[in-house]
Amino acid sequence: MKNSIYECIIVPLTKIHNRAGNITVVEGNISLPFKIRRLYYLYDIPAGMDRGGHAHKKLYQLIVAASGAFEVLLDDGKNKKVVRLNRPDYGLLVVPGIWREIFEFSSGAVCLVLASQKYKESDYIRNYQEFIRFRRNFGKIHS
Repeated sequence: MKNSIYECIIVPLTKIHNRAGNITVVEGNISLPFKIRRLYYLYDIPAGMDRGGHAHKKLYQLIVAASGAFEVLLDDGKNKKVVRLNRPDYGLLVVPGIWREIFEFSSGAVCLVLASQKYKESDYIRNYQEFIRFRRNFGKIHS
């Protein structure tokens, strides 16, 4: 099966409410369909700037608005959708082979990303036309 934007879903995360503040716990292979091998976050994004603008060949990610809000464009080469993230207890699961762009960051937004692999430049597709060529062969690679 080819991965599409329809496999990129919102995942509710465990939220534990306490009068002293909330806590959300994310556990690899429990809350997520992958083991967490890397975590990073984007912050202090200047107004009007975009992030992302790439796809991954094998990497799974969970994208969370840890603070503030932003939008994520998902593109599988045929279909596109935009998802707004604005709650720290929900994440967007992004499957391999999906082009993503992150934009419309609110002031003070923090974009938390949990990834299934350590950083590996060879897993990135940074050129959109190369991404389209990759998608043509994606089903053959992942069947």
